[in-house]
Amino acid sequence: MIAVGKVVVAIRINPDSDEVNIDGLVDKIKQALPQQYELIKAEKFYIAFGLYGLRVYLAMPEEYEGGTYELENILGSIEGISSVDIEYVTRMFTE
Repeated sequence: MIAVGKVVVAIRINPDSDEVNIDGLVDKIKQALPQQYELIKAEKFYIAFGLYGLRVYLAMPEEYEGGTYELENILGSIEGISSVDIEYVTRMFTE
């Protein structure tokens, strides 16, 4: 039996204004994600002048066709998100 590997994708999400509720954005992301993605962690970070961004860590299948393209499109289509930047992708070690 061949084990399917997973990767962790760190994504920087920039809201389209300082009025976007970051906690509400996390809920929207959870609802928008298909079953093959798992939200591991979400953290709010300060950008400037009262504007906060969101960094999310998602697990996805390692051999996923198209890489992170679908994920970027899903997140980019959520209301309140201005831009999505993949910061890094790393293999998840499991036992």
